Amino acid sequence: MRTRPLKVALLGCGVVGSEVTRIMTTHADDLAARIGAPVELAGIAVRRPGRVREGVPAELVTTDATALVKRGDIDVVVEVIGGIEPARTLITTAFEHGASVVSANKALVAKDGAALHAAAQERGADLYYEAAVAGAIPLVRPLRESLAGDNINRVLGIVNGTTNFILDRMDTSGAGYSEALDEATALGYAEADPTADVEGFDAAAKAAILAGIAFHTRVTLDDVHREGITEVTGADIASAKRMGCTVKLLAICERAADGRSVTARVHPAMIPLTHPLASVREAYNAVFVEADAAGQLMFYGPGAGGSPTASAVLGDLVAACRNKLSGTAGPGESAYSRLPVSPMGQVVTRYHISLDVADKPGVLAQVATVFAEHGVSIDTVRQQGKDGEASLVVVTHRASDAALSATVETLRQLDTVRDVASIMRVEGE
Repeated sequence: MRTRPLKVALLGCGVVGSEVTRIMTTHADDLAARIGAPVELAGIAVRRPGRVREGVPAELVTTDATALVKRGDIDVVVEVIGGIEPARTLITTAFEHGASVVSANKALVAKDGAALHAAAQERGADLYYEAAVAGAIPLVRPLRESLAGDNINRVLGIVNGTTNFILDRMDTSGAGYSEALDEATALGYAEADPTADVEGFDAAAKAAILAGIAFHTRVTLDDVHREGITEVTGADIASAKRMGCTVKLLAICERAADGRSVTARVHPAMIPLTHPLASVREAYNAVFVEADAAGQLMFYGPGAGGSPTASAVLGDLVAACRNKLSGTAGPGESAYSRLPVSPMGQVVTRYHISLDVADKPGVLAQVATVFAEHGVSIDTVRQQGKDGEASLVVVTHRASDAALSATVETLRQLDTVRDVASIMRVEGE
């Protein structure tokens, strides 16, 4: 075993960074044995140096992140500060000065992954980001390495614990959206500003990363269709139950049947209770992968939190350090397919549409005619009338999103349709 330690710079020392520091300190001997050399934490860049950080050596703390990554003796930079800047500049600077990078920054990887990979390749360095998707769940490396010889057709997953907790509470306790969000906030699952989670931005960034790896093509956050859960109602949850389904916020990445394009989308959807993802409760994550040779695979576990995310970071750190010792680099970007990302209108799936209509003869026939005119076939219809008004629930066969959108637009123009109360996709069948 070589005696000179590999030096690590840590950017950020919040919940995740503090846990990374603790594990590196308490498991130093084990890490050295697994890597083949000691690992030394050489510096920790923070924004607020006066903050008390239990177990973090004060002599390592600095506010000059740029100077830290420019030192030249740093072997690996661990970035857990998040956001686009200054993270992007610090990572590229680290590459320029010979360091490999381990990041948990899903937003940055989803936005600028191609440029970051190019910068790493130019310097013969590594860029690892297992912690950017699904916390402790080993997912990025299996897709990038273990399944590298297979053909992946679909990745379907619950990749945001906050929204899964909220929807699970709405399903199991009958709570409304606001009540479930308040509980998630009180328990620490939701941030004070939950927008990134509940509006689907967090899941969309992860979907972009997963699609890019799975389909060997470049997919950015802007390519991902995104809808959040703020419009999901108790009525939607109840309708799902009547269909033998539950509601989940899903990240769905698919290769077209002809293999010539891909799609990436995030939105709430009804999935059958028989699907493995339906049983994912609380704030857990799970990802369902469908491949030609491997068949159906499911990855499950905690998708967030200090310890789970630090576990993924440390796994990447071990890999990056081993590569440093051997003078090699791990797998970089694989985008040889260069497949186009199709617009949402070309996605084909089933739909659940809830309409508020006038309770009088001929309304159902009128509504059915609109569906037929746009080529959307109806599977089932349920109608309930009361005091001159009626609720009409239509579940379709598979149709394109564009056809369904055109159908809904025409329905809204009918005098007998007072409101299109909700539209939800039905997936996982």
